[in-house]
Amino acid sequence: MAVGEEMYGFVSGPLVLIAFVLFVLGLVIQIVRFFRMTRKKDPVAIPVSSPRQKDVDALRPPEEVRKKVRLRGTVLRMEPFMAVVTTIFHLMLILTPILLLAHNLLLEMSWGLRFPSLGEGTTDILTVAIMGFCVFFFLRRIFSAKVRAISTPYDFLLLFLVFLPFATGFVAYHQLFAYKIVLLAHVLAGELMLICIPFTKLVHMVFFFLYRFFLPGEYSFAPVGRRVWK
Repeated sequence: MAVGEEMYGFVSGPLVLIAFVLFVLGLVIQIVRFFRMTRKKDPVAIPVSSPRQKDVDALRPPEEVRKKVRLRGTVLRMEPFMAVVTTIFHLMLILTPILLLAHNLLLEMSWGLRFPSLGEGTTDILTVAIMGFCVFFFLRRIFSAKVRAISTPYDFLLLFLVFLPFATGFVAYHQLFAYKIVLLAHVLAGELMLICIPFTKLVHMVFFFLYRFFLPGEYSFAPVGRRVWK
């Protein structure tokens, strides 16, 4: 029992700090890499020999047409269902652990810092929803031919890594199994996921928003974009 308490003390204390520091440092490195690998788009200059500006404006299609053209190459037009699903999933994945009451109580006791919290019933529903999304993405990788073609065991492992903290947290909250063992597994799974985010494909959980709003392309929400790859 003493060894177990010492282990839990280490896992819920120093190891949390180590995981958080590695997460922040890794994230800073990846964000710096993103901006070093991209550059601001060059402004489009109108040649001196071009028609007068009012003539150029007259040749432009109506705003409604321009919006449809801009939307055509984005994920909202290509796969609107998946655009909505992935956006909701990523928001829930990031916000649920931050707004969880139990996490904020521990954070306040350890570091004197606390974020706004949702009710336990709400976060319980969000946890179940996140697990459901994970199952959906798992089945999609199996049954969707185009997704299965680019899936590897590594992708399934990362999906399991995302699923595990929420599954163990749900089981621990409802005390469906040996509470201390599941709680220890939950903390370890959360720390492992936190450490892996900046150094694996999971970094897209954060870059999801950078890619969607900064870079033009097929899976962008902003097809015009403000930056391009070098």
